[in-house]
Amino acid sequence: MDQIKKEDVSQEVFDLYDDYAHSRIDRRTFVQKLSIYAVGGLTVSSLMSFLMPDYQNNIQIKQDDSRLDSNYITYSSPKGGGNIKALLSKPKDAKGKLGGIVVVHENRGLNPYIEDVARRAALAGFITIAPDALTPLGGYPGNDDKGREMQAQRKPAEMLEDFIAAFEYLKQNQYCNGKVGVVGFCFGGGIANQMAVRLPDLAAAVPFYGVQPSAEDVPKIHAPLLLHYASLDTRITGGWPAYEEALKANGKKYQAYIYENANHGFHNDTTPRYDKAAAELAWKRTIDFFNIYLK
Repeated sequence: MDQIKKEDVSQEVFDLYDDYAHSRIDRRTFVQKLSIYAVGGLTVSSLMSFLMPDYQNNIQIKQDDSRLDSNYITYSSPKGGGNIKALLSKPKDAKGKLGGIVVVHENRGLNPYIEDVARRAALAGFITIAPDALTPLGGYPGNDDKGREMQAQRKPAEMLEDFIAAFEYLKQNQYCNGKVGVVGFCFGGGIANQMAVRLPDLAAAVPFYGVQPSAEDVPKIHAPLLLHYASLDTRITGGWPAYEEALKANGKKYQAYIYENANHGFHNDTTPRYDKAAAELAWKRTIDFFNIYLK
């Protein structure tokens, strides 16, 4: 992986990976198309290794971090998948009750990156819950490709209910002050938008490159929104102008940022789509936003 530099890889390769990561093409087609770019000493296998997430070397906050109480719990989602496993995290030195954050994973289950994000948010002074929507199928399998296949087997509406149930669980938690927001990435960004539609008492929503709700649903949104988009992510960012128009027409409170020359998934620091400057700025804005609305 060290042999390939991000700047030496064409944008078409990242777009191709995006198609694969979102199941618009299968693995065989992905490999076949990737071979077109295996030139100048690059091989298909080296490109594949470069594009895949590296969880082992890119976790910022370890599971056993001494500053946190971070453990797996199970909560009930009667309208969704039943009993759902989740990572519940909070700072050990917390004084008083904390604002709550539901952390919603991408389209592949609760992988190490999302667990890491949940711990980062907890260290920032919140109690966080990161559910695994793959629980009814056995849980995140330890492999993103398999996780993506598994998640495709679940009904989106039932998964939404799982995250709504996590919101209710966290709101009633003894360490939570009752103010609960949501942050989600990719699939989770879409869920964050849908939770804003469904939950009149949601305190704040932060979708990272998430699919937008329909214009007809925008009047139901009460939570303030902080929306992060990537300029190169035309698939998702292309839906932003219509969403913004509906938000403005309905007098909704929102902030939105489009990060230039950033790809879909730019916050995920385990893949080469990661954009350090954009990710760190977006995360600072996210924590600042939650500090306003969840404290």
